[in-house]
Amino acid sequence: MTLAERRLAFAHFDALYPTRTVHADVKAVPLPEALADLTQIPFAANDADLTLADLLQSEHLLGLIVVKDGEVLMEHYAPDHAKDSRWVTFSVTKSVTSLLIGAAILDGYIDSADDPIVKYLPRLAGTEYGESRVRDILQMASGIAWNEDYQDPESDVARAGALNGVELTDYLGQLPRVAEPGTRFNYNTAESNLLGEVLRSAIGMNAAPYLSQKIWQPMGMEYDANWLLSLPQDRETGGCCISATLRDYARLGLLALADGVLPDGTRVVPEGWLAASTTPSQGYEGYGYKWWLYGDTRFGARGVFGQAIFVDPKANVVIVAHSNGQIASGSDHNRELDAALLAISDFLR
Repeated sequence: MTLAERRLAFAHFDALYPTRTVHADVKAVPLPEALADLTQIPFAANDADLTLADLLQSEHLLGLIVVKDGEVLMEHYAPDHAKDSRWVTFSVTKSVTSLLIGAAILDGYIDSADDPIVKYLPRLAGTEYGESRVRDILQMASGIAWNEDYQDPESDVARAGALNGVELTDYLGQLPRVAEPGTRFNYNTAESNLLGEVLRSAIGMNAAPYLSQKIWQPMGMEYDANWLLSLPQDRETGGCCISATLRDYARLGLLALADGVLPDGTRVVPEGWLAASTTPSQGYEGYGYKWWLYGDTRFGARGVFGQAIFVDPKANVVIVAHSNGQIASGSDHNRELDAALLAISDFLR
């Protein structure tokens, strides 16, 4: 798929694939503006000295928003992108699923992150996954073998990365153990889909209406989102593909920044859930409960091709990006975006 084709596809996932709507409230909570010129913030990437203005001119950046102290300092859109443009953000969805697991614990549907996953998915009893806890899956540290090579057509992710339901647990249930649970990090999209299975089993409903009920409506999102479904079961893909606007993803970042407390003061996840979610795991100091950790309290949600929700509690800042990078990961654009996120964060501290 060419860059131009992806640019259309990423903006219209609901026209190409089955999705379920995440309904917004009829009245959005406004994001006040205190616009500032941040374009001269310097950063270095790809052996070049750049400024934020250079990134804003990139054909690979569709949108960027910077929110500090609850106010929009900067908001940028490409010519064919706008405030009402939904964009698929791929693995950013993993962090949303993590928030929903926290909500299910607060609601009493899940007792603890230390529960074995077979408590909610008994069909995995007797498999190596039967030894893994919800916490291990949150940290991508099940200890089960998995190959996430996107370039290998025979890899596990190519064969099973989009599976859900019985097909998913059947595939995962036959994989061997290579490490003790919780001790080794191994990036595994299917385990986030598995976490979606745990969530749906626990709450007894689909994930999209639960997201709408717990977060999308009470956070005052401006627009409906949509969530990719797997066929034939019509299950939300726990590890991928919620499409939403830039501002609404910023509101998700603000929820994380507020320790899971909604604008009306209601707590949507247990007290300390975000602290636990952003604590380095035993398997990898750069990862928590489906959140990437950048040191010095900074954390974020990331998706292939350069999607990002970046949160800096010290600066009280949320930065969000919609992108169409050159390749899924390791692109020049991703390196520029990574450097720019840290530079903006440093400048605003």
